[in-house]
Amino acid sequence: MANLWTHIFTGWHGQFVDTDSFGNRYYQQRRARAGARQRRWVLYKGEAEASKVPPEWHGWLHYTVDEPPRADDAPPRDWQKPHQPNSTGTDEAYRPPGHLLAGGRRDRATGDYEPWTPN
Repeated sequence: MANLWTHIFTGWHGQFVDTDSFGNRYYQQRRARAGARQRRWVLYKGEAEASKVPPEWHGWLHYTVDEPPRADDAPPRDWQKPHQPNSTGTDEAYRPPGHLLAGGRRDRATGDYEPWTPN
């Protein structure tokens, strides 16, 4: 229901700004109230996941920068990795050795551990 309201609100009050590389669409309020700043929001393509907002758009959404990013602003660096969705709570989530959902067993200690004992 909230998603439906967001689309209705966007139709009434939203001004399309641009689309990012994931296909997310960014909007800002057409007319802000006197003394208030213009609201900004995103309509996600597919599942709504905040980690799919690129850093440059995150800065615009949170009023760190005034102008929306352009495609030619900052080319990706060679050390930047492609987006990976947040897998918390899914079957692909990381589970360390010994975790109950990862079998509940871990390797035995190797002998390099010495417990602390008070003198």
